[in-house]
Amino acid sequence: MERHRKNEMSRRGFLRRGSGALAAAGWTAVAGGWVLRPNWAHAAGPSIKIGIATDITGILTASGNACWQTAQFVAKEINDRGGILDRPIELVLADTASDPGLAVGNVRRLVEEADVDIVIGGNSSAMREAIKNPIVRRGKKPYIYPQLYEGQECTEHVFCTGPTPAQQTAPLIRHLIEQGNKRFAMVGANYIWPQRLNVFARQVIEENGGEIVFEEYFPIDQLEYSASVSRLMNEGVDHIFNTTIPPGLQGFNRQLYDAGFTEKGGTISCVYLDETGENYLPPRELAGYYSCLDFYQSLEDEKSQQLLASYSEMFPDTPYLFTSGSTAAGTYRSIKLFEQAVIATDGDLGLDAISGALNTAEIAEGPGGPARMVPGTGHVAMNMYIARCGEDGKKWNILSKNEMSDPLECA
Repeated sequence: MERHRKNEMSRRGFLRRGSGALAAAGWTAVAGGWVLRPNWAHAAGPSIKIGIATDITGILTASGNACWQTAQFVAKEINDRGGILDRPIELVLADTASDPGLAVGNVRRLVEEADVDIVIGGNSSAMREAIKNPIVRRGKKPYIYPQLYEGQECTEHVFCTGPTPAQQTAPLIRHLIEQGNKRFAMVGANYIWPQRLNVFARQVIEENGGEIVFEEYFPIDQLEYSASVSRLMNEGVDHIFNTTIPPGLQGFNRQLYDAGFTEKGGTISCVYLDETGENYLPPRELAGYYSCLDFYQSLEDEKSQQLLASYSEMFPDTPYLFTSGSTAAGTYRSIKLFEQAVIATDGDLGLDAISGALNTAEIAEGPGGPARMVPGTGHVAMNMYIARCGEDGKKWNILSKNEMSDPLECA
């Protein structure tokens, strides 16, 4: 109930402040959401409607706002080149508000009233679980989930364009053990992503000679961790595999830092943290963190740097960064793969046609490199990078690259 009140307050604040920003960017309010219409006439047919379901308000607003900004960025990029098969993209935005109950109604309006051709979004696994059935089974629309997650999503017509445990956790843990970390602790939020991810992580740790000495889960909004931090400091833990999320992330990290865990030689990782971490943690607490993702802003390849420059030009001074952990990279990849699917079907937007084309879609370049759907799995092979946050708490230094890493899901 308390979380619902907080979310309602956030939505009211958005109506006062964020709606003005959307209107200024060209979005028009409609029942249950916002629409961004193309600014040129339909040359070869009606607009192709992409529904964006993301947390404009709620506890994951940093990720949600990066998602819709990226969608706007990619749609403009495609429309400026003439659209898809001479048809422009129209975006329809629904706020999922970090509240699965509220999100279901808003997403139904996307599908039933706005009649979008596909839905992209969801900033947590709990949200994906809540909205996938209204989209796919009831709405008969394909759905792309752009966020990193715990794996095992094998629902027909659902596609995942973010990293999987095999792509993130396995190489990261092996690297950590090679660096001398043997005694692991798992501290996570009490929901599906940490719990399932840690089953996989435990297996990798034990197969590579490590051990779990501490495992505990907390409410997402837990703020007090002193008893757990005390145990972590006293039980000889080498590495903490952290799967708390905001706002619990802030409380846990602050108390762990104040206790001197890293100062005394301990290491810590969190697989969704990257440059967007500055939205949650001060630089001194981010410094030294390990992560493994498909994209970091420190990558020097030409396409990645061009995307960053273009995004920054479109959204100067935005706090919602183009990163992997914010879902921006996954959202970009989702829309570009959908574009290729529409081209492959010659504009047939039917559920079976688009899903069939998405099954083998690929793009030659994108954030972090190319990407291709692994046929029959609904998941993407892509480059993966292990990185560590520098002492400045800002730049993520690339330690290794795994080219076209296999998601190893749903085979």
